[in-house]
Amino acid sequence: MRVDFEKIKEEIRKRMKKIKKKIVVMSNKGGVGKTQVSVNLSCVLSEMGKKVGLLDADVHGPSVVKALGLEGERLRASDEGIFPLEKGNLKVISMGAVLEREDSPVIWRGPLKAGAIRQFLSEVEWGELDYLIVDSPPGTGDEPLSVIQLIGNLDGGIVVTTPQDIALLDSKKCVNFLKELKVPVLGIIENMSGLICPYCGGEIEIFKKGGGEKAAKELNVPFLGRIPFDPRIVEVMDKGLNFILEFPDSEVSQRFKQIVSKI
Repeated sequence: MRVDFEKIKEEIRKRMKKIKKKIVVMSNKGGVGKTQVSVNLSCVLSEMGKKVGLLDADVHGPSVVKALGLEGERLRASDEGIFPLEKGNLKVISMGAVLEREDSPVIWRGPLKAGAIRQFLSEVEWGELDYLIVDSPPGTGDEPLSVIQLIGNLDGGIVVTTPQDIALLDSKKCVNFLKELKVPVLGIIENMSGLICPYCGGEIEIFKKGGGEKAAKELNVPFLGRIPFDPRIVEVMDKGLNFILEFPDSEVSQRFKQIVSKI
């Protein structure tokens, strides 16, 4: 069946007009906590009373559903479109809410992945939103390229890195990717920047510190802040709970709120 790309683009334009700000969260390397950042930024915004959409564009490794405790819930569809999962002011779309089993692999080549993202953008009934946060998979390939080209008028991109030199090199590639595609770079977040000791509350530099800020200065983009690693994050996310909501007074929560105020 022939795909009518012009019709799809027009449908995306109509739906995106209802969304005030559209932001993509990226990393060029896996394992830097990009999904944790996307989920927590979305939760902070929704706690502020903003209407927020979170699009999990990682087709092969969707984890947003688990991180928000929405496992087992499935997307509904009607003639009006696909309806996202909801958690308070937060609306969520993810392949994790489509697969029959959470351990089912998605064995797709590029065109099928691009088709799924087109469907999420053109058929999902997001409604009126203040923010759409796109959690992009690692790298600068099919998925982030599809998102940026299809939305067409992104308000900005956020790059997540950790302090090690190898991760910082990858973050520079992401910044240059965004610049090449004329997407405003909102800034760099240095994740896992120190460990909050569960016994004394002190901070231990396990992956060094300050590399994200250094990269931001070299690339002439804003540095949004450092997020320390708190051992409770793993426990809370595995239970499908949100760290920001469970520990609103923690150092991690306070720093996320400072980052949101900058954005």
